[in-house]
Amino acid sequence: MAVERVDSEDDPRVAAYRGLRDGELVRSSGLFVAEGRHIVRRVLHDERYRVHSLLVNDATRRDLEPVIAGLPADVPIFVSGSKALAAIAGYDVHRGCLALVHRPSSVPVDALAASVTVLLVLEGVSNADNIGGLFRNAAAFGAGGVLLSPTCCDPLYRKAVRTSMGATLRVPFAYADDWPGGLTRLKAAGFRLVALTPRDPSETLDAFAARPRAKRLALVVGTEGAGLTAAVERAADDRVRIPISDRVDSLNVAVAAGIALHALVGA
Repeated sequence: MAVERVDSEDDPRVAAYRGLRDGELVRSSGLFVAEGRHIVRRVLHDERYRVHSLLVNDATRRDLEPVIAGLPADVPIFVSGSKALAAIAGYDVHRGCLALVHRPSSVPVDALAASVTVLLVLEGVSNADNIGGLFRNAAAFGAGGVLLSPTCCDPLYRKAVRTSMGATLRVPFAYADDWPGGLTRLKAAGFRLVALTPRDPSETLDAFAARPRAKRLALVVGTEGAGLTAAVERAADDRVRIPISDRVDSLNVAVAAGIALHALVGA
């Protein structure tokens, strides 16, 4: 392994670590950011991911030494003090541990649909924390993949990865460029589209879950506030709602999806 000491935020060797808050800039470089020891360790153990470089403090280097030792010799490991590391990244780095990782190839929608029996479908979810929570629920309750509309947040954005506890690295996902027309491809693949919406006409989640389950199911959820678009609701085979107290306007989208996945799929 190639360990290199970095003591200045202006060191050109770590130029790629400046501006990490700009998710699109990192994405356009063909990379994503893994942050925190748990997430970085998961990446290092997964052969699907190719590490570009690491930027860590001394404590993290010692902690990850057994895993780091297995990296190819041409992968640089930059070691810095915590203050310099934060100055380089532009924020207080979680547990002094960052990795830049090459983005994997995109998964085609048809390939994703062919490989699973339960899909979580997201429309317009642009909040990174919500994306992370949704992927974590997908992993917890047995959804085999996630399909995203074009306006959804990048699941490999650092905050989404961290919030998901690494689930965005494990749960396969694809973007449907043709939206909402791409939903017809799910129907053609045998999926029953179930829209989660508080609007009428809809039936309660418990009533729907009591009926025989479709062999292939796609649960469709929308962004907080606006929810699903009318076009997506029309495309759905079923519309279901989670009854809640009239003292509360709505549920967080990740919470709602978790409740629905538990009722419809289980663990």
